[in-house]
Parts: sequence; structure tokens; C-alpha cells
Amino acid sequence: MIDLSDQQPFASGGNRHCYRHPLEPNKCVKVMRAGRIAELRARAPWYKRLTGSARFDDNLREQAGYNQRALRNQGPDSPVWFHLARWYGLQQSTRGRAAVTQLILDEKGRPAPTLERYLQKHGLDTSIRAALERFTQWLLETEVLTKNILPHNLVVEVRRGAPELVVIDGLGRSSQLLFPEWLGVSRRHYIRRRIQRMWRRIHWEVSDKRLTWKEAEHRST
Repeated sequence: MIDLSDQQPFASGGNRHCYRHPLEPNKCVKVMRAGRIAELRARAPWYKRLTGSARFDDNLREQAGYNQRALRNQGPDSPVWFHLARWYGLQQSTRGRAAVTQLILDEKGRPAPTLERYLQKHGLDTSIRAALERFTQWLLETEVLTKNILPHNLVVEVRRGAPELVVIDGLGRSSQLLFPEWLGVSRRHYIRRRIQRMWRRIHWEVSDKRLTWKEAEHRST
């Protein structure tokens, strides 16, 4: 049992709080917000509610993402982990069931900044553009499936003086179709579309944002 009773989250998203593991500071403990699963289910269309509460639990969805074909039976030195936080499984905590993953740290031992924060501070500079190119190549080579790649789901880790991007959330398929998981052509097409959308989102992040993201995305399609 992970005791989070005296812990405060270091980050929070729409569905989950993120805590630093009290005994293992290099691990992140993600817990659903209280009542959030019931809230999401109540707002969903009736046909989605028929499948139960599991589809609304981000921890279970993340577990499914780590169970994808590209990540099965991968050893600790596999290149799949170069741009992906490691998975330590579902564990019980004093705040409910938790997903435990690697906590990516900055050079001072603090949680690494998100790409979103980096872009706000530095813009799309030469070093982060190169890091994005390396990340893109990793996606194409490993064929790791992600949902839409958002800047707040990537963190910037400095290695040997250069930034590298690491996925901390949004793993798995954004579609219910199984084709990207099992068919190579479909999988590569799916990944390229995620990459294209990632770049559109990044260019929007560093724009004047006179258009909302939804408006900008609609104009680009």
C-alpha cells in the first residue's frame, strides 16, 4: 500500500492527480480524481456506458496502452524505453488504485518540465526541434502506438546537455479499431497521422493563438 495521506500532487490533469512516490522518489503515482469516473460515465452516450466503468478509468486505459504489441516482452535495455516512461503496474494507495510509472526528473532532481512549458519559455528553438525529430524517428522505428500526442503529455529530459522527449501519458490507440495494433500498413499510417497532428499542435502552441486549437485544427484538415 502506497501511503499518500501526507502527500500533495506535484501535477494534476483533468482526470488524475500525480504524486511523487513517498518511498521511491523516481516513481510517479497517478490516482483518479475522486468521483471522476462516475462523472465521466454519466456524461457519456448511453452506448458507451454499456461497457461499464473500466473505459472511463485512465489507469486501466494506461495499463492497456503499456500492454500493446510493441511493448510486450521488451527488456530493460530495449530502445522502446528511450522516449517512454517505464511502467511499474497498478498498485493500491491510500487514495485508491494507482498507476505507477517512472518519474522523469530534471537536472536538479525535480519532475521534468512538460514540452508545453518548454515551448512557452523557449519557443520552438533549434535544440527542441532536433529533439522532436529524434522522437519522431523513434515512433516510426519502434511503432509504439500513442493517442494524439499533446505537449503536456511529453516531458523534456536533459541527457548529455541535450533535451530529449519522453512520453508520460497518452499511450495506446485513440481509435477502437484493432487494425493499427495488428496490421503493419495500418499501424504505420496511424503513427504518421499522429506525428502530423503533433506538429500542427506544436506550431499552434508557439503561435499567437488568435484561433482556438479546435479552430486551427479544423482549418488544417
